[in-house]
Amino acid sequence: MIRRHLLLSMLVLATVAASCSPGGKGGTDGQKLDTTFAAQIASTWHYAGAPQRVEVGIVASDANGIRFVTQGTIDLAFSYLGPDGGAEPAVGPTTTADYVPVPGTDASGDAPTITSGARGVYEAEDVMFDEPGVWRATMSIEIDGVARRLTADFGVDATSQIPAPGMPAPKTENLTVASKGVRKGAIDSMAVSGGKIPDTELHEWTIADAIEQGRPALVLIGTPAYCESQFCGPEVTEVQRLAAEHPNRAVYIHLEVWKDYDAQPQVVNKGAADWLLRKLPDGSPEMTEPWLFLIGPDGIIADRWGPLFDTTEVAAALEALPAMKA
Repeated sequence: MIRRHLLLSMLVLATVAASCSPGGKGGTDGQKLDTTFAAQIASTWHYAGAPQRVEVGIVASDANGIRFVTQGTIDLAFSYLGPDGGAEPAVGPTTTADYVPVPGTDASGDAPTITSGARGVYEAEDVMFDEPGVWRATMSIEIDGVARRLTADFGVDATSQIPAPGMPAPKTENLTVASKGVRKGAIDSMAVSGGKIPDTELHEWTIADAIEQGRPALVLIGTPAYCESQFCGPEVTEVQRLAAEHPNRAVYIHLEVWKDYDAQPQVVNKGAADWLLRKLPDGSPEMTEPWLFLIGPDGIIADRWGPLFDTTEVAAALEALPAMKA
């Protein structure tokens, strides 16, 4: 069984296990509710020596269930806990993280609040970790007028375990609508029930062909039908919108994760495995998704986002590219 990084389910479990802050009374119809908060690093495969994004998810748990904390900004302070996490915390970088919503959900508020129906993460830019090992993120946040402090520990590798900015992009022969002898569901999990592939414009190019022809590529690796975080489907739709609005800046590719999700053992598409499937120190496989990669016309990875991306930021990166020739 492949271990997958599942933000939502792990955050739910974290309401007991993670560093929490019991808090305010509130609710509907005069009901008094005890609210517990928990945080987790939503981004993965962090590494030392290069600026990168860090995404944090925060949830609230009370008698009404589990809900995301959304909107506004939070303050982040990082500290180094040594190679194995046993050292006294050493002061690291500090920054502010802005809220990034799941595409299509509400992001209109100016201050953090508990929201039903909205979900997303807080994203900090250009965070630099100077040592591999265990790091701690301390979040200072005012939620509905009450100041809170949450922490989450996470690992940082010496080098990136998956493709990262500045690296050559794998020349992947991913499945496309022209692929023969494969199920449609292996090309796009939204067609797994025998239906049509809904986003054919994202399944026309292989990454290898784009690199060979010197064309920039925006590549989303995710599985809309099986994405337990519920991020992948809205992100596919958002990449379709970016493709329509910036058609001459890049080719646009959705790389489906699963060749056969229901098989025992499950089968990952080779293209997704090339990019994201890695082995942990104990030998067990792990894969995190969704990820969005921007490959430049030189075949070098220009940027990456995961698990969520700021659409405005991605659009600006696309517009910074020279227009492609027809």
